[in-house]
Amino acid sequence: MLAKVYSAAVYGVDAYEVEIEVNAAKGAPVTVIVGLPDIAVKESRDRVLTAVHNSGYRSPQGRTTINLAPADVKKEGPSFDLPIALGTIAVGEEIRLPDLEQYAFVGELALDGAIRGVNGVLPIALEARKKGRRAIMVPEENAHEAAIVTGITTYGVRNLRQVFEFLRGNDHSLTPVITQSIDEVHPDYEVDFADVRGQYAAKRAIEVAVAGGHNLLMIGPPGSGKSMLAKRLPTIMPPMTFEEALETTKVHSICGFLGNKRSFINVRPFRSPHHTISDAGLLGGGSNPSPGEVTLAHNGVLFMDELPEFKRATLEVLRQPLEDKQVTVSRAAGSMTFPADFMMVAALNPCPCGYFGDLKRECRCSLNQVQRYRQRISGPLLDRIDLHIEVPAVQFKELTSTENGESSASIRERILAARAIQQKRFAKSTQTRCNARMTSRQLKTHGQLDEQCRELLRMAMSELNLSARAHDRILKVSRTIADLEAAQDIGIHHLSEAIQYRTLDRSLWT
Repeated sequence: MLAKVYSAAVYGVDAYEVEIEVNAAKGAPVTVIVGLPDIAVKESRDRVLTAVHNSGYRSPQGRTTINLAPADVKKEGPSFDLPIALGTIAVGEEIRLPDLEQYAFVGELALDGAIRGVNGVLPIALEARKKGRRAIMVPEENAHEAAIVTGITTYGVRNLRQVFEFLRGNDHSLTPVITQSIDEVHPDYEVDFADVRGQYAAKRAIEVAVAGGHNLLMIGPPGSGKSMLAKRLPTIMPPMTFEEALETTKVHSICGFLGNKRSFINVRPFRSPHHTISDAGLLGGGSNPSPGEVTLAHNGVLFMDELPEFKRATLEVLRQPLEDKQVTVSRAAGSMTFPADFMMVAALNPCPCGYFGDLKRECRCSLNQVQRYRQRISGPLLDRIDLHIEVPAVQFKELTSTENGESSASIRERILAARAIQQKRFAKSTQTRCNARMTSRQLKTHGQLDEQCRELLRMAMSELNLSARAHDRILKVSRTIADLEAAQDIGIHHLSEAIQYRTLDRSLWT
């Protein structure tokens, strides 16, 4: 007897359908799994047989072959336990389940038949819908995550017997899972820009950066508030669209960062990796590559604190995702592309002790130490960061002030108005959503300067010895500053402010 059950597996950030065939034939009682299974899938044979017996069902008595198709793709993880068990029971009990091809199944089995949660349920549900499956059965703890996907019915299941009896029509207690729409859940932030005392120039630069989607570098002594400012960036970013929330949730689902209480991500992610992170941890890797920090920060913020403390080779791998907004990881088995459209925010001290140039505290570093510290960050990487700002120590008067700063909601209103202008400007483009993503052709159209501005930019390029990439980024930042004022053209004061945000890399790093 032959039974076919459908499941899916994750590859990169998407899923592909897996057809599981269970066949029983005469011969010695042995069970064989074929179709490039890894060790976890091979071990499922013993888990499945034990769970089937403990659930009160019979398994096939002769030679049982379990095939996982397509056979040329390696299958990993325990998520095939449930579909393999259903096929095993159907063959062992010699029962043909009606409409079995209308369902997709995923879940890990305990020895008593209980169904445990797995990673990557959201992309699996999307693939099941794409393949025309009417319903998907997932572990109960993953049910709300899968239920985000419309157009397919989701069932959260607790154990193997419940699933099999439902398919036979003997159990009517299983009901579809209904979850809240992403639009119905409003982001809840625990921090706000109103908490930040002083730092008006830094907050202005952050507003410009977020309004145009620009990368940002903050330089200042320890305790000046660089990390505090960075952590509040998501609170002023535009709300996530449904497509962005779905993309972000898929990534976090694959990495196992979702649960019963967090079925989807509707708050822009904020990732802050430690400076000891490896290249693979940052970009993604492994024999079957999994997403790294740059992908976990997709549609959000990647905060690199103490930037020079990262290994130089690790920092250099950021150059591709900063330009292409995606990262490609190549392995012997093939290559995988992960999304990496994030806003990079970096922070560093001006020297190893942190007090170089401070008027009140003496720097303990030698000139050679300061120079070596600065050289840990390459010029090409600095060129890819649009705004470089100084974050000085906060004065006592500002720290003890009882007056709250401007709230995140107020800042976000101005940013949304500027983003609305950009959305209208790039309405015909499928790739460009904000000024920082403008192509060279778009920049020629929307970054035009009058004669006075061109002369100022020429002088800045000559005096500061800026690169061609820095030239383009100055124009993009100028366009954003003009959008914040709802100005049609880039004015001299817009350009002057943008140039100001490029001077720190030359004054500190040469």
